[in-house]
Amino acid sequence: MLRYLNGGESHGKRLLAVIEGMPSGVPITETEVNRDLARRQKGYGRGGRMKIEQDQVEFVSGVRKGFTLGSPIGLQIENKDWKNWQQIMAVEPGEPVTQRVVTKPRPGHADLVGAIKYAHTDIRNVLEKASARETAIRVAVGAVAKVLLSPFGITVVSHVCEIGGVQAETGRMTVDEIRTAAEESEVRCADAAAAEKMVGKIREAKEKGDTLGGVFEVIVVNVPVGLGSYSQWDRRLGARLAFALMSIQAMKGVEIGMGFEAARRFGSEVHDEIFYDESGGGFYRKTNNAGGLEGGITNGQPLVLRVAMKPISTLYSPMKSVDIKTKEAFEATVERSDICTVPAAGVIGEAVVAFELAAAMIEKFGGDSLIEMQRNYNGYMDYVKNV
Repeated sequence: MLRYLNGGESHGKRLLAVIEGMPSGVPITETEVNRDLARRQKGYGRGGRMKIEQDQVEFVSGVRKGFTLGSPIGLQIENKDWKNWQQIMAVEPGEPVTQRVVTKPRPGHADLVGAIKYAHTDIRNVLEKASARETAIRVAVGAVAKVLLSPFGITVVSHVCEIGGVQAETGRMTVDEIRTAAEESEVRCADAAAAEKMVGKIREAKEKGDTLGGVFEVIVVNVPVGLGSYSQWDRRLGARLAFALMSIQAMKGVEIGMGFEAARRFGSEVHDEIFYDESGGGFYRKTNNAGGLEGGITNGQPLVLRVAMKPISTLYSPMKSVDIKTKEAFEATVERSDICTVPAAGVIGEAVVAFELAAAMIEKFGGDSLIEMQRNYNGYMDYVKNV
């Protein structure tokens, strides 16, 4: 079973994670992980924190000479901003903290509910871990998962579909075209005309002291038939992918394939007809309205998942709130923040999807080493071709 735990505060010393269950013999370097960490930090609308941090991962266990060992993989990312917060975020007991104490919860954030749940009188104890800064280490974990998927030809791509009501048109583009165009765009949108309008919307939000959300899409190609299961509710891969995507801060909805549009159409307009290629291609479909999943199991088509992200809850024109100590009405606290992080959210989406797929691959094909896993995979794929 592949799993991980992460820890670390937004302004603490470092972020860290431990991955358990990764097979041995998977080739990996810190450079590969750092590539995705750099992608997460880009995007028009990011705030000042991205100018401070230049995220770099360090493997502290489980990797030797560029290959995984099969033992737990330890990762960490240093917080360069820690030097400015050492006294406030100190671990050792000492004088009570009086600087940067937060008592005014932000609407839409975990501030108030977290303070109530954990009996905190300083909301900083909540926001430090609830912060999206945590997603840096999750991107690192996802990058490790991508390295496991790569030998099987599985590729995970994301792009921005919508920001501030501006929608991209990418229906006639191939996945490779989408990936190339998105990586060249400052908002990670493959439609250049829409991207320009999105930048304008973000600029408008910044001038108002406001924030913007949007929609991103994750596409996964070369996924084999048979990942996931219909046998139990918590083994359905669609449910696991939706869970993973909804675990990202500020996400509010997930669509798979046609998604909510399927609820508005006749069944004959929704379901993907099945064909058979007698020359050796096996079963196939000409459409992919299901988004690559049927009955909680991958069907060999590309996985297509769209995710809706709400606007960030920290506004530079703060909304009304109530002080948790005095109960007096105030304007909510302003933490340094971004205007729009939808482009970065797509990279995070790639990471959590990659991790769930890597876990599903290990469940399906087993193996304590990559060599054993590949042997099992190749035998299964031979069977699939001859069904």
